[in-house]
Amino acid sequence: MALLSVQQLEFGIGSEQLLLAGVDFEIDAGERVCIVGRNGAGKSTLLKLLAGEIPADEGSITRDPATVVTRLAQEVPPDTAGTVYEVVAAPLGDQGRLLAEYHRLAGDLSAPGSMDRLGVLQSRIEAGGGWDLERRVSEVVTRLELPGDADFKALSGGMKRRVLLGQALVRDPDVLLLDEPTNHLDIEAIDWLESFLLGFGGSIVFITHDRRFLRALATRIVEIDRGALTSWPGDYDNYLRRREERLHAEDLARAHFDRKLAEEEVWIRQGIKARRTRNEGRVRALEKMRRERSERIERQGKVKMTVQTAERSGKRVVELEHVRFGYPDKLLVRDFSTTILRGDRVGLVGPNGAGKTTLLRLMLGDLTPDAGKVILGTSLEIAYFDQQRAQLDENASAADNVAGGMEFIDFGGKRKHVISYLQDFLFPPDRARAPITRLSGGERNRLLLARLFAKPSNILVMDEPTNDLDVETLELLEELLVDYPGTLLLVSHDREFLDNVVTSLLVIDGEGGIEESVGGYSEWLQRQTRQLSAAAAPTRSREPAPEAAQPKRQVGAKLTYAESLELERLPAEIEALEGQIADLSEQLSDPDLHRGPAEAVTKLNATLAETQARLDAAYERWEALDARSAAAG
Repeated sequence: MALLSVQQLEFGIGSEQLLLAGVDFEIDAGERVCIVGRNGAGKSTLLKLLAGEIPADEGSITRDPATVVTRLAQEVPPDTAGTVYEVVAAPLGDQGRLLAEYHRLAGDLSAPGSMDRLGVLQSRIEAGGGWDLERRVSEVVTRLELPGDADFKALSGGMKRRVLLGQALVRDPDVLLLDEPTNHLDIEAIDWLESFLLGFGGSIVFITHDRRFLRALATRIVEIDRGALTSWPGDYDNYLRRREERLHAEDLARAHFDRKLAEEEVWIRQGIKARRTRNEGRVRALEKMRRERSERIERQGKVKMTVQTAERSGKRVVELEHVRFGYPDKLLVRDFSTTILRGDRVGLVGPNGAGKTTLLRLMLGDLTPDAGKVILGTSLEIAYFDQQRAQLDENASAADNVAGGMEFIDFGGKRKHVISYLQDFLFPPDRARAPITRLSGGERNRLLLARLFAKPSNILVMDEPTNDLDVETLELLEELLVDYPGTLLLVSHDREFLDNVVTSLLVIDGEGGIEESVGGYSEWLQRQTRQLSAAAAPTRSREPAPEAAQPKRQVGAKLTYAESLELERLPAEIEALEGQIADLSEQLSDPDLHRGPAEAVTKLNATLAETQARLDAAYERWEALDARSAAAG
């Protein structure tokens, strides 16, 4: 039986086109459903409808009264306050408030009358059956590794999102609704969330732009397109393939319909002779075709991103020499030197609060280092994408935010009307002239990109540009950045985006250390894994196994002739495999490789992984045969 069932759901905003039109949808136990679609298609609206936060215009949403549905919002509510424990317990109503007060008093009994108040609270909690809820709150706080007594407002953005997840989980939901759960999380936190949700026992309906997160989690894809909802069982890659097939079939059907309509319009306009013999049934069929054509909802076009480029900068863009920077309570950069050259595409990764944005500002000369020096190159034209969207004027329209009140902008040496320019970024004229307070998070990011790319530049500085963008726009942005002839400095938590765009990484550990790594995030992670394995291997070989784990000496375990030959051959095979791995690693470290097609990097990574697996298997086989040979001797 379905946990949630949606029948003929309709929802619109004012007199505008329906966001959702006649939607049918079911959620079964244990499913992990990802909702995809363009920005503004109605994804977040559907989650709010499923959570019961807003009413539908038409249709119904049915569920068993015992089914608990909770939603993690896309943004942190601004009025959220109190300790972490209080925030997590808040959805439990009166019992939650009593438990939060009990928890606070139990931690500090120094206030006068605290013991008496504690007794009153204990009685009221017991009378309301609240101790079971107390265990649930404590389990959630422990499971999510939350600082229960910390002030919520003092937490980082990523930790606040984790607390709100705890708030959603404390009601023990059967259906968990997540709206862009990876926003503002660093890569380590995304990996943690991914693992946690894979072990969650209930059903999950989520929206995300993170393709790697989507691929790892989703068991079904649901697409919202022009008000209609389509369900695609299977993984994300299957959805992409079948969606292209469907759109191709739709284009063919519409082309056939339009040809037929054109033929009938010619027929109806023929001369007197044709009118005498006109078939009234054919006339009615034509009128029906006209109505169908007028009601057709056209697919929204693709974003047409083009970036204005300035004259080339000097070969050396920025050089840092023994730079040190920090605050009284935290060192962010410790004795760091690097040189960034024209055409480099550098990704900055690290935990939230580690200093990624600070390092950007040091590179751009916005901050002065405590020690060392920063040398900026010549002829630099910088365009900066701000993750806080502080560059947008909330009181102005989209057009005024881009053109500063002017009707035309200079683009590539030509004048272009700002409304026409914004249409390339999928802002129709009425949306372009409306206040930006009406724009969704994804539309605001698109607007910031439009503003950014209207400015001539030879350095793009992008601080978390992927938040809230739909996947299609994200992929187009990837293509543009790969082809950008200038220099790119990119802060991002999107692992796939980093792999597809950057040629090197600066990995910031949050304690002042910064590591330079050639290639994308996956290549850095593979190198880290290999280094950890190599460091652990000698330690394991020196440690004697516990007595219970020691293999028993087997009588008659002498090697066969074939196994003896295999044992003699394996050292040479292992040496050859290690040579291949060294050669592949050297190829992957070549910066020129990462300036070429991404397929070449992917192929080399796959070969490296396969060779590493063969080496591991060869080592394991050699150890087993060598142990048997020694035991038999």
